[in-house]
Amino acid sequence: QVQLVESGGGLVQPGGSLRLSCGASGFTFTSYAMSWYRQAPGKERELVAVISPVGGLRKYADSVKGRFTISRDNAKNTVYLEMNSLKPEDTAVYYCNAKSGLYDYWGQGTQVTVSS
Repeated sequence: QVQLVESGGGLVQPGGSLRLSCGASGFTFTSYAMSWYRQAPGKERELVAVISPVGGLRKYADSVKGRFTISRDNAKNTVYLEMNSLKPEDTAVYYCNAKSGLYDYWGQGTQVTVSS
């Protein structure tokens, strides 16, 4: 059974940091590109960052470049999103995604709220 379980969300003040984790099971983790998406209230889900199966390639949304870092530990079947200099506009539910060809899996999401 495929599972993606996100953790690490919460309430943080503007300028603060959070580290999201996504633990994967039920599929061959090293064959999948892993991504983080987010969806704010009333907005469409958007891609935040993606990392290639072995971690050599990373891409970021322009809105998070220089502030967020995606990484993965293939030995632990886990992908991370380090978020620094957080802004109120980063408030959203953050979702983990695994994709390989026609296979596309999603986690349940974790809430990140940036507010003073």
